[in-house]
Amino acid sequence: MGLPWKLHGDGRTVSATTIVAPDERLGWGRTVGLGVQHVVAMFGATFLVPLITGFPPSTTLLFSGIGTILFLLITGNRLPSYLGSSFAFLAPIGAATKIGGIPLALSGIIVVGALLAIVGLVVHLAGAGWIDRVMPPVVSGAIVALIGFNLAPAARDNFVKAPAVALITLLTIILVTVLFKGLIGRLSIVIGVVVGYVAAVLAGEVDFSKVAAAPWVGLPTFTAPAFDAGQLAIYLGFVPVVLALVAENVGHVKGVGQLTGRDLTPLTGRALFADGISTVLAGVGGGSATTTYGENIGVMAATRVFSTAAYWVAAIVAVLLGLSPRIGAIISSVPAGVLGGATTALYGLIGIIGIRIWVENRVDFAKPKNQLTAGIALIMGIADFTFSFGSATFGGIIVGTVAAIVVFHVMDLIGRARGTDPATPAASDAAHAATAAVPAEPRAD
Repeated sequence: MGLPWKLHGDGRTVSATTIVAPDERLGWGRTVGLGVQHVVAMFGATFLVPLITGFPPSTTLLFSGIGTILFLLITGNRLPSYLGSSFAFLAPIGAATKIGGIPLALSGIIVVGALLAIVGLVVHLAGAGWIDRVMPPVVSGAIVALIGFNLAPAARDNFVKAPAVALITLLTIILVTVLFKGLIGRLSIVIGVVVGYVAAVLAGEVDFSKVAAAPWVGLPTFTAPAFDAGQLAIYLGFVPVVLALVAENVGHVKGVGQLTGRDLTPLTGRALFADGISTVLAGVGGGSATTTYGENIGVMAATRVFSTAAYWVAAIVAVLLGLSPRIGAIISSVPAGVLGGATTALYGLIGIIGIRIWVENRVDFAKPKNQLTAGIALIMGIADFTFSFGSATFGGIIVGTVAAIVVFHVMDLIGRARGTDPATPAASDAAHAATAAVPAEPRAD
């Protein structure tokens, strides 16, 4: 594990030319403060997932903290990361809940976690090169984008229930993002939710009855999963989420590696495996699935502190919050209008992350195969194309995901065979460096 951490300098300051490395720490007082800061950074997005899906917030916080501890242990305490709730699961969870309730949704989460753990083992043993071949940037970007944009109707439905409160929430998120720098600007979601919540209280739209009845300390609600072999379509609807989680985790490893100046690529397999195990554990107990969080990378970049000690503190704080039913009840009281405003921004941001994958990997949209791969997948995802085979129904996310993979590889294979899309040379070292070591799409020039 490499514990205990080495004290960085005097333990109080970080110079403009140095960083606090993962195996270092500041004084414990400052480390605790940084850990709490990481909890605040992830909090707004993490608690929105159980609110949207109907999962218990306290249970989600508990497994979020436990998952983070597992992640730190499995990665040998060398990769700073917080595992918060994953938004990539929202659409399949919604579909599963309508048919079999939360227990069926939890079984789908377990399936995804197990598949992700298997991918992690394969990557650890064989490397991650095969991921780029099966799922090149144009495909992975399209899949991540369509997952976000497919959720647009859900944001609209909550928004119209209380448009005034929703608009206040959304405007607050926008203004905080543009008006403030550093940590405050990165907390725009949670600040927007707080302001929207206050507006909802003043408008009489918040029910406090369950808050008063909840104790301050106690175990959260645990729910057992229920597997149903007859719901194959539901489980297949969860599968595309694995691809999104792979993209998120690989991006996290490379992003932290760039910021710390370390080659963390050998930890990619461990990171994927750890996130998979954490997701399985959450599914077993009734919590939301987990993933690495960009909000926390932002905090590390702003503070220049990458100490995993701060993440141990964050994980412990999250576990303690999960053991407070009163806090869970307060979170559960957030009304639909606030959710509508927040998710309008968040779902859009998920979609933009997919587009960002295209930009950072320099996807060449002058190529017809890239145009059609992205275009067809997005239309199928946004319009929620649905196909039925017997008793099985497949929604827009899985249809769009299959379309992205099939269209790209079929066009690529035929194009190379016919000479209409000749092979291009591998990307140069300069191209890799320009995208922060993220594989750049090969170009003829």
